[in-house]
Amino acid sequence: MKSVLARLVSGAALATSAIGLSVMASAPAMATSGPGCLVVVNVASNDALNMRRHASASSRIVDVLVPGHHGIIHLDGVCKPLSVAWGSRWCPVTHYNGDSVTSGWVKARYVRDSDCP
Repeated sequence: MKSVLARLVSGAALATSAIGLSVMASAPAMATSGPGCLVVVNVASNDALNMRRHASASSRIVDVLVPGHHGIIHLDGVCKPLSVAWGSRWCPVTHYNGDSVTSGWVKARYVRDSDCP
């Protein structure tokens, strides 16, 4: 039979583990190295790509991506709708730039696949 102290220590360890897993599960996902990132293309060097809140050119701008000077742009899912040509699709992305993280949508014609740094 376990002593009361041993059961308390064991219970505390389980609670600490559960809290740690809970915190890890709620932490934002970070881009990692390898495939899955994008770079801005087809945008003039003195212009920028607008990231939109929703997949629409009339949706609110949530971030601005400057060609060659943006952080990590991670592709979060399938660009859609699948029924239209590639360049007309909208892609769900997350932009990691220093301590700033923004999620939104960009037009497929202005991004290309790239390895994450």
